[in-house]
This record gives sequence, structure tokens and C-alpha cells, in this order.
Amino acid sequence: MEGKFKRILYGGDYNPNQWPREIWDEDMRIFRDARINSATVNVFSWARLQPSEETYDFEQLDDIVDMLSRENYDIVLATSTASLPAWMVKNYPEVARTDYEGRQHKFGQRHNACPNSPIYRKYAEALASRLAERYGSNPHVTCWHVNNEYGGECYCEHCEKAFRVWLRKKYGTLEALNAAWNMEFWGHTVYDWDEIVLPNALSEGIGTGKTAFAGISIDYRRFMSDSILANFTMERDAIRRYDKETPITTNLMGTYKGLDYFKWAKEMDIVSWDNYPRYDTPWSYTALRNDLMRGLKDAPFMLMEQTPSQQNWQQYNSLKRPGQMRAQSYQTLARGADTIQFFQLRRSKGACEKFHGAVIAHAGTEDTRVFREVKQLGTELEKLGNATLGAVNEAEVGIVFDWDNYWALEYTSGPSEDLTYVDQIQQYYQFFYDRNIAVHMIPCDADFGRYKMVVAPVLYMVKEGVKEALEKYVEQGGVLVTTYMSGIVDQSDNVYLGGYPGPLRTLAGVWVEEIDALSPKQSNEVIFQDGTKASCGLLCELMHLEGAECLARYGQDFYRDMPAVTKNRYGDGITYYIGTRMEEGLEKILESAVSDAQVKPVLEGTDGLEAVCRKKDGCSFYFVINFQDKALPVPPALAGHMDMLTGETVKAGDMLAKYDVRIVRVEDSASQE
Repeated sequence: MEGKFKRILYGGDYNPNQWPREIWDEDMRIFRDARINSATVNVFSWARLQPSEETYDFEQLDDIVDMLSRENYDIVLATSTASLPAWMVKNYPEVARTDYEGRQHKFGQRHNACPNSPIYRKYAEALASRLAERYGSNPHVTCWHVNNEYGGECYCEHCEKAFRVWLRKKYGTLEALNAAWNMEFWGHTVYDWDEIVLPNALSEGIGTGKTAFAGISIDYRRFMSDSILANFTMERDAIRRYDKETPITTNLMGTYKGLDYFKWAKEMDIVSWDNYPRYDTPWSYTALRNDLMRGLKDAPFMLMEQTPSQQNWQQYNSLKRPGQMRAQSYQTLARGADTIQFFQLRRSKGACEKFHGAVIAHAGTEDTRVFREVKQLGTELEKLGNATLGAVNEAEVGIVFDWDNYWALEYTSGPSEDLTYVDQIQQYYQFFYDRNIAVHMIPCDADFGRYKMVVAPVLYMVKEGVKEALEKYVEQGGVLVTTYMSGIVDQSDNVYLGGYPGPLRTLAGVWVEEIDALSPKQSNEVIFQDGTKASCGLLCELMHLEGAECLARYGQDFYRDMPAVTKNRYGDGITYYIGTRMEEGLEKILESAVSDAQVKPVLEGTDGLEAVCRKKDGCSFYFVINFQDKALPVPPALAGHMDMLTGETVKAGDMLAKYDVRIVRVEDSASQE
């Protein structure tokens, strides 16, 4: 299997237009020394490319593309449409976004264009078209990078009118819309499409994160995601008129809330994303995001941005410790990346990102710790060659991640403000990460039958078809794990009547009568059948058994002895229902579920190490990384096989220091899985 590229792209965002021409040649010399082979250019150059409404100027970009082509670079060519030129806002003020508070913005910042502005769409499409016509035949243009980090919202009149059109297409009639949004509540029934107003701070918004009518607010999230996606597909299609083959992408942002990335991925040739963990972000959380980005298309992806040293926009912008950037890069490669790219290659001298890390720092020399680490990684990736390009990550476990649930769960008023979607997903992901059990992050409409085990935490919104798909999966022998706050509402955030967990009630074999919310100062306990106790909190669901087996009961409060965790046999499979948030107790339940599903880790003997496997052409590539503060032994199963980074044979008892990495190739016939 081959990937989208002929080699691992190693480089990143490069802005020679910010520097005098004489610096470019010095940059090329330094980058050559670091084995950098790619550059992302033209990300924010619209003002230079089109200095006025009638004028285009490609002279400087021609020079940049020619220089990189001579150096045999893989060019990731951006379309520059993420930041408006001043003349456009001056001539057409309505092109600027209107924010959640109802304020129309002036020229400035980025992500500053209304996605439904006809003016913006006209000029963005024209620019993308001209770029593709001019550079699409250049064999060094390896990937098109549309816009940059799409995000944000707009609440202007253009969007309001477009939203009404979107709603008319979705619902057909006002009767259906009123029913979906439950507009009888507070007497909000609308009798004309023009009576619909946007759900911002001037209408249905409650603060910045809540809403009086979740139905309209969730639909606006969907609409805005679709609107911005339409901007991407518009530019993509403009490029395709001149370049039929080169992959087209845009850089996503992990678990970013604003856009339905599973829907977006269907329109992208390859997923790319920007990885910026904080100084204290758990490695498991970064792993989850990598797995999610791979899961969007169930395919290898691009790491479009990471910093070689430090960010500039977080609260505490710590330096990456020696070896940390290298280990993080290999973690990304292990989980499906076919590129390692930085923001940025040369550090800017001004504006808000002047302290954002770069391959070349303000000192302007390669005599820095950061550069030496960049060079080491570049040398290793060059040696690795194309061995892992296009290699796949297999998994027996699927974890459901769904943007509709993300939006709906966090819009709901109650039962607890501490109930956040990604944190819930992360807690379950952590269990598998700690045991090096490979997982796929999957959407609600995934083929569940591919997996021995499916985990669906807080599946609050059960959309059409999901109930039937889960029932079929479990009935045919699958193991499903779901939790509190599941099966509560439909796609419009209306509660399924008849008792929680609604459409999952028969599958789970329980009826949830009430849901207790515990403050951070409160807790309860769960007592398992063997007498083991575990603290619990956040939410406690008061359940009644309807065929399920009770695995654990509450130990305190008026619902003492009521079921807290259950197991229900449904057809040939099993559903676990977890009615409260636990820490240690969760491990006990998931261990049981893993045993039932007969799920195995990637490697045995990996205690404390991160181990990931990619497969290609009959070979397994085991990535083993130590993120711990102590040296740990290499898994015994890898002894006798070659480390691709050093060319040496792994020996029993070899130790991995903190941030050290092994990439071990094993022929499938000799695999010790």
C-alpha cells in the first residue's frame, strides 16, 4: 500500500515574503542541512497576490515556487484565503463577520470573512482558480492547502437568510420545524420563515455556551459547519478545473468543537491537522487526537503543523524538553501521519506570533539546540525513507466520537456544568492507551461490525438509524460499552419519552428513573459483587433492572443498593451500562468487557511504554516510545529484530530512556502479537 506522497514530507510553514531576498539562499542552506524537503507557502499572501480589486501580482510567488522547485522541495501550496485583504473590507464592509454579540467586525485578525458572503466567495474562488491555473502543472506542487484552520462563526444578515434556506430544505414545513425545536415552549412558535432569527446573544443565547432552545442552536452549528465546508469545496473545485490529481487538504484542529470533521473528511483527499499540546497535556490526549484525525477517513494523514520548541498563544508557553519534539513526532507518525511539518521554518520578527517557535530562531543560526534536534529527526526520517508511507493502523476497538453529541451535550442546561464531551471520551480512551490496545475513533454511522468492542460514552443524542445499528452489532456478538447520559434525546434535542436510556433501553436492559448531579465536593461509592469499592461522582443514575445483571451497586445516599453498573446479554453479544463516573472502578469494568470481547494489546510486556503498530506489505512496524521519567525495557517480543532508526538488532534487556524511540520492523510470519 502506498500513501499520497513519495517520501515523508518534512518541513513546514515558510514565509520568505516576510524577509529580504538575500536571506532566502541562507534559509535554503540551513534547511538542506536539516534534511528538510518540503515547505508550505502562500498561507497568508492574499494582500500581496491581489493588491487591488482589479490587479493580481504573482511575481514574488513565482520566485518562491521556482526556488523551492530548484531545491527539489515538495511544495504544499496554500490558497491564501484565510485572511482578507484590506481593500475588500473597505470596498465591501459586509464581507466582514458579525460576532455572537451582534457586532460587525472591521478589517483585522484572520478567519474574518463571512462564509455566506457572495463577495468573499467570488474573490476566493477566483484566487484559487488563478493559482491552480498558474502552478497546477508544476510537479513539485505535491499538495494544495486550502485556506487555513477554518473556524469561527458569523451571525450577519447574509447568514440569517442562508440559514432560513438551509432550514427550509431540512424541514420542508414550518410545522415540522416548530415540532423539532419544541417551539410551543415559551410560546416561540413561528408562522413565517422570515420570523426565524439567529441564536446568538441577542436572541436565544444564554451566556456564551448555553441556549434557551437547543434545537435551533444545534442546527445553527450544523449550518455553520456546512457553510464553511462549502467554502472549502468551492476552492477545491476551482483547483480541480486545472489540476485533476494533486491531493487537496485543509488543516484541521483535533477535537475543535466548531466543525463536524467527519463530514468534512468526506470532501478532503487527505486529512491534515495542527498539533499543539500544552505543557501539561497528557500524552494520551495527544494520542487520542492523532487517532481521531486518522479515523476521519480511516487512512493516513498529514501533520501540517507542530512547533519545534514552544507555542506563543497558550497561558504558559514552556519549551519542549530535549528529545520531546522527536518523541512527539514519532508518536504522530506511529498513529498514522505520513508527514512531519512545523509552524514555522523561520521565526517571525513581529506581530503576535513572533515568539512562536521555529526551526531558525531569531538568532538566525543553526547553532541552536532546537536546530540540532530538527536535523537529527530529519536525518532519521530520510533514512526511514518510504517504508511506512501509507501503512495502516488496525484496531479491534472502536470509540464513538460524534460532533452532534458534542454540541448537544454541552448545550444542555443540566444536570452538571462539569459534564464536557471530550473529557468523557478521553477517560475511556485512557484505559486503552495505558494498555496499548489499539483503537479507531469512529462516527455514529460507522460499520460497527468491524470491531470486537465498541465504546460509546455519553451517547446523549441517538440519531436515526443508530439504535438499529447498535442492536444488530450486539445481537451478532459484539460487546458494547455505554454510559450515563446516553439515549436521552433525538437529533433535535427532544427527549425520548418513556424512560431513559430511550432507544437503548432494551439493549441495555435497564430503566433509568432519575439522574443525580454531584458537585466536586460530593461523592458516592460503588460496591462491586466481590466487595471491591470505588469512589464515584459527577452523575449518578438511579437505575432499575429490566433483564440486565447488576455488577455493582451504590453504597451511599437514598439510592444505596440501587444498580450502578450493569451487564446485559442481547442476542450473542453483551451491553455494559455504566451509570456513574468512576476512576479505579472503571478499569475493573472495562477489563471485564475486554475479556468478553477477547481484545488483545498491540504487544505484550510494554508496561509504561507507548506501543503502536502500522502495517504494510506483509510487515508490521512497531513504534515504541518512552514518555516516562525513568528508563524502561524494550518489549521482549521485539528482541532479535532490527531497529530501523539505528540499524541495530534489538537485544533482550535493552533499555529506553525518557523520550527514546524504537521503530522495529517485523515480518508478519515472525510477529509476536
